Amino acid sequence: MSTVPAAVEFRSVTKVFGSGDDRHTALDGIDLRIEPGEIFGVIGYSGAGKSTLVRLINALDKPTSGTVTISGTPITGVPESAVRRLRRDIGMVFQQFNLFRSRTAAGNIEYPLKVAGWKRAERKARVAELLDFVGLTDKARAYPDQLSGGQKQRVGIARALATSPSLLLADEATSALDPQTTGEVLRLLKKINAELGVTIVVITHEMDVIRAIADRVAVLAEGRIVELAATFDVFAAPRATPTRSFVATVLHDRPDATELERLRELHGGRLVTVDVDNHSGLGAALAAATAADVRFEIVYGGVSTLQDKTFGSVTLALHGPDAALDRVVADLTRKAG
Repeated sequence: MSTVPAAVEFRSVTKVFGSGDDRHTALDGIDLRIEPGEIFGVIGYSGAGKSTLVRLINALDKPTSGTVTISGTPITGVPESAVRRLRRDIGMVFQQFNLFRSRTAAGNIEYPLKVAGWKRAERKARVAELLDFVGLTDKARAYPDQLSGGQKQRVGIARALATSPSLLLADEATSALDPQTTGEVLRLLKKINAELGVTIVVITHEMDVIRAIADRVAVLAEGRIVELAATFDVFAAPRATPTRSFVATVLHDRPDATELERLRELHGGRLVTVDVDNHSGLGAALAAATAADVRFEIVYGGVSTLQDKTFGSVTLALHGPDAALDRVVADLTRKAG
């Protein structure tokens, strides 16, 4: 176990709302350690417990049981004054931007600095620095209604960074944006992590966001973590049913039952789906198939790259004598599976 304090740590955390017939367990026995400097993704469908998790990290809610620590310091069972101090080290980026419509871009970024008691000259210098960092120097005097969605979110990110927090929470930060703008915002978050060393927790229901930015990911379902692993491992070999469902929305590399039936009608032969990764022996297995007088065609699949590693699957239609097909399928399963 690392001797460095976790950026965020949950120990046996449960959160229950209501009582009696109205009792609802939003989080159930969560154990989670987020390391300093990583981009950590939390994904789940509506009602999975994502929003509750965020509110426990920034101490807007308290767990029913268990402990939450930020950089090794508990935020449960401590005075409110201590919680306020810890909260200053946490930046928050929202889905709907939450900008003051009556303040300019610069004014929105400056607001937390005023609250923190910074002197005017220091505030102005910091705002200029942040506007440059997020690429909005020319929009300093623009009001939110004069900005695009992506520009509003960049202002929101700059505001979240104003007091130099070590932890940034991005709660569905791209859900209101189009795909191109989403990419721009995600690249900015990666820049923040790489250049400023800020730990980022990304809460989302979009697997594309996890794929683009996260080092590790926790999959939430019904208040529990059903899968926790490196992002590559989650995409390449998802274990839990909710995880497989999320991955399928992005990869589309395996045919479902209806598609398999259609492929049989179109191509005939024996269908086999095999996994592909950096270490697979698919090429050698297919060369052996050709030598055994087995013909093949790729009829479905997809191969992707993530974190400099290759993964995916292909579905092959094999044609040839039954005995040879049996040997080839066994070889493919062994080498490429």
